[in-house]
Amino acid sequence: MNDLLGDYPVIIEIPVAWGEMDAFGHLNNVVYFRYLESGRVAFLRALGDIEFMGGTGIGPILASVQCRFKAPVTFPDTLIVGTRLRDLGIDRFTMEHRLVSRQLGRIVAEGEGLVVAYDYSAGSKTPIPPEVRAALLALQGVAT
Repeated sequence: MNDLLGDYPVIIEIPVAWGEMDAFGHLNNVVYFRYLESGRVAFLRALGDIEFMGGTGIGPILASVQCRFKAPVTFPDTLIVGTRLRDLGIDRFTMEHRLVSRQLGRIVAEGEGLVVAYDYSAGSKTPIPPEVRAALLALQGVAT
């Protein structure tokens, strides 16, 4: 499994629950988006003591998310969710996610989320704060 997630700096494991199955006996498509969210949150938490919101009112907001389903997942299983930074812009970054099934030993889904730095008090996008940018690059192992 490590070869499938080797360049993903943040990895979490999520056991598949029986109640997440749909009428066709496989993991409901909506659940994958919750798993992507869990990966996204783990990635943001891994930034360390950086408080994205801080006293500035600037924080992350999800602009878009997508998922490509590659193989059906059934109960019982545990999915390993890897998350990494793909693109870093002035006011946004893209996170890539890879979901690997322990039971199948293969990639079952891949997704991405576009996250925008948002000034909640002004109600508009804003540049990513320098300390957040540095933490994102450090987490991904990119020298600044």
